Amino acid sequence: MSAIKERRERERAQRHQLIITAARELAEAEGWEAVTTRRLAERVEYSQPVLYSHFSGKDAIVRAVSIDGFGELAAHLGRARSATPEPGQALHAVCRAYLKFATERPALYQAMFVMPTDVKFAHAETPPQLRAAFDEFVSCFRPDNARRELFAEVVWSALHGVAVLSDSGRIPPDTQDERLDFLIARLADTPS
Repeated sequence: MSAIKERRERERAQRHQLIITAARELAEAEGWEAVTTRRLAERVEYSQPVLYSHFSGKDAIVRAVSIDGFGELAAHLGRARSATPEPGQALHAVCRAYLKFATERPALYQAMFVMPTDVKFAHAETPPQLRAAFDEFVSCFRPDNARRELFAEVVWSALHGVAVLSDSGRIPPDTQDERLDFLIARLADTPS
């Protein structure tokens, strides 16, 4: 590969990431309704045709933001899990880290879990970043537990419900630890 072609590919990748970052920042500041191709083009100082050469539209941008978010979530959960080696404690740490992530990055969380997207969950086409995040939950259950993926799905589903209900103010935040203790007590030492 020529040096010129490598440089062009590097510049394209940088532009691609710049657009994703700008979309995320705009969504965090003003909400996803504010993220339009026109506003993004202005923000990254590229024309709309350049933006469309990277993404077919807003849905594709949301998809890219969500995949980046899953990579961040996987790293965040991994740090929480590895900081606590005991399985029951690791699950608690990962659950807390998940809820903290959802609370601290509401627009990113919306892109990952609430907004319509074609990102496939539990599928052969699941992005590796999403699989890595899910595997952090799976790793909290004993390796000899044949149903550990099922338990990980149930925990993740319950946490998603808690995150969405908390964000909307439908459940009080002051009983969050009690909810986690209840959930983990039911699943942490579940036999295979």
